[in-house]
Amino acid sequence: MNVIINNTGKHALPAYETAGAAGLDLRANINQAIELLPMQRALIPTGLFMQLPIGTEGQIRPRSGLAYKHGITVLNAPGTIDADYRGEVMVLLINLSDKTFTINDGDRIAQLVVAPHHTIQWQTNQTLNQTNRGTGGFGHTGQ
Repeated sequence: MNVIINNTGKHALPAYETAGAAGLDLRANINQAIELLPMQRALIPTGLFMQLPIGTEGQIRPRSGLAYKHGITVLNAPGTIDADYRGEVMVLLINLSDKTFTINDGDRIAQLVVAPHHTIQWQTNQTLNQTNRGTGGFGHTGQ
């Protein structure tokens, strides 16, 4: 799939780190380091603007290493980039740890996964077909 991209930042285009990777690493494009205090959130620019094909979305996901080692995650994970959005790709990070975390220019801060999606048409009906689960909600299927 071809995706049109405008890179106004200082860093190379996002890339897959391994041949089997689903996500492309996004990098911080900032002029000075950003310190995230515990429980603080910040919107981090990437310098990237893209035109995704209709029928796809960009999903902004946390990097597992940042989450595990430092408690840094994407607050609205996964964040969605719609195919008709033309603004800068920004990453909303939060520090869930008890230590200050520093984001430096060029740091890999999140992953971008481009995935297909369906556009639905609602079909209203007063009844739904029955299933074994039925109306069982949160925690209904076990631990």
